Amino acid sequence: MKKYKQRIADRMLQRRLSGVGAVLIEGPKWCGKTTTASQQANTILYLDDPTAMSQYLRMADINPKALLQGNIPLLIDEWQLAPKLWDTIRYEVDRRGEPGQFVLTGSAVPAQTDDIHHSGAGRFAWLTMRPMSLYESGESSGEVSLGHLFTSPDNIMGINQLSLEDVAFLICRGGWPSATLLNDKAALDTVRYYYDAVTRSDVSRVDGISRNAELTKRLMRSYSRHQGAQATISTLVEDIRAFDESAADAKTISSYINALKKIFIIEDSLAWNPNLRSKTAIRTSDTRYFIDPSIATAALGLGPADLIADLNTMGLLFETMCVRDLRVFADAIDGQVYHYRDKNGLECDAVVHLRNGNYGLVEIKLGGDKLIEEGASTLLSLSSKIDTVKMKSPSFLMILTATGRFAYRREDGVYIVPIGCLRE
Repeated sequence: MKKYKQRIADRMLQRRLSGVGAVLIEGPKWCGKTTTASQQANTILYLDDPTAMSQYLRMADINPKALLQGNIPLLIDEWQLAPKLWDTIRYEVDRRGEPGQFVLTGSAVPAQTDDIHHSGAGRFAWLTMRPMSLYESGESSGEVSLGHLFTSPDNIMGINQLSLEDVAFLICRGGWPSATLLNDKAALDTVRYYYDAVTRSDVSRVDGISRNAELTKRLMRSYSRHQGAQATISTLVEDIRAFDESAADAKTISSYINALKKIFIIEDSLAWNPNLRSKTAIRTSDTRYFIDPSIATAALGLGPADLIADLNTMGLLFETMCVRDLRVFADAIDGQVYHYRDKNGLECDAVVHLRNGNYGLVEIKLGGDKLIEEGASTLLSLSSKIDTVKMKSPSFLMILTATGRFAYRREDGVYIVPIGCLRE
């Protein structure tokens, strides 16, 4: 039996189960939702079990309450296959009046919501799971805590063990739990198989609408080239048409993007809108990201050696990996990750904003003195523009790097933290 690697979501799920009757865990296939949920479940119902699926779905139509029997917490895996269960679970939570009754996992948004008549407010809590951060998969030492940076310690300490070659491999392998247990070649092969499954079937299976696998591949390649950018739909269409003049129009591409979002392959970053001392038009377009950088390398057909040979591309995909990890960590400390860009081109790769109003500004750089100085200049410039009468000052300024031996705090207060040292 494979050893279970602890997830940050373990504690988050336990906390939610202690306070509400049902928890819905959402995220892409293969990110570990079911395995994580099963660590705390006492009864498990696999709705996609091919030997019993038709019976489960029939029972969900006829007598859904019959499927909710067993020792709690009861885990219902791939619940979106039987959306009628939602209202039944909501009713059971009310009737039983105790927390920790049900855990639902879903790798897609339900294709049809006609059978759902209640939002679940007060009965359900939500939990997003993503592929593993480097800390969860064991590549980060975790000596620098993102949460602790919000208390602005004078000094931090961490030693980075990852080389540029290591980071290139980790970008291509991704944070998929099963891949972290395989040797290098097998891990990279498995990611490509995952990409093939998305383009061949998953993108159509999500809502029963047949979609062209080749067009899906072209879109995902275009999305890969625009990681970390605010590319419009029109830009993506033009990019696709550069390789195929007969490619689909904006409406079709939008529908494909929405399908990829419904299966949690795409997770764009929202724009951050702070109070500034002077009026500046802030760009409100979402920033394009896959939920894991390995999806982009698989779409582009790139391996670790290709990234080392093209550091510009590696820098874009390294940003995707860092945003993934920051999102995992931010969730654990009750925060969210945004992106900032204004009309003058001032840009901040990530803003970690907590529910209590505290926030930190993050620039992401592969490494090297020149890039680090550019990142520090950006952070200090943006920090100086924030109206601290109307909102708090940033809790920290951080440059997240791929290389560099140590994590430390500069004299100007900017933290330099290799991704191989960071944790929640």
